[in-house]
Amino acid sequence: MVEVRLRAVRVDLQSNTPVLLLQETEGEGRTLPIFIGTPEATAIAYALQGVEMPRPMTHDLMKDMLDALHVEVERVLVTELRSSTYFAELHLRRGSDRSVVSSRPSDAVAVAVRTGSPLFVSDELMDAEGILLAIDSGEDEEQEANPDELVGQFREFLDNIKPEDFRS
Repeated sequence: MVEVRLRAVRVDLQSNTPVLLLQETEGEGRTLPIFIGTPEATAIAYALQGVEMPRPMTHDLMKDMLDALHVEVERVLVTELRSSTYFAELHLRRGSDRSVVSSRPSDAVAVAVRTGSPLFVSDELMDAEGILLAIDSGEDEEQEANPDELVGQFREFLDNIKPEDFRS
């Protein structure tokens, strides 16, 4: 397993689609880009920004349920890419009991951000799909220091999206 961190949630300019950038914490600094849906990207951005909603969003509800049941998210593992779809797992612990729950990577990352859980990518997946990105220095600080810009990007995306953009 390769430990990664959520480097950024951005909107790909070519496809106008949100993308997670998971960068390995050690080694070459390879990054695994995963395209995700706008609602999931917004949920992750809100969690990064610490936005409190009047009612819990789905991932907040999941965190609250896990807390109420005394279940810890030990880690999130992005496991594989199959037929252009990424798969992930939530590794859970309650006392000495452990379980693994299948998840979409976007949902798993949204829960991990809320619980402070570590993120991992399988070695095979990072070897096959990881890429080296030239990311401007200082972008780390920008992501953490200015989440308003990220939310603004998603709002702009939502304002400009049309139903016909979803036709295949």
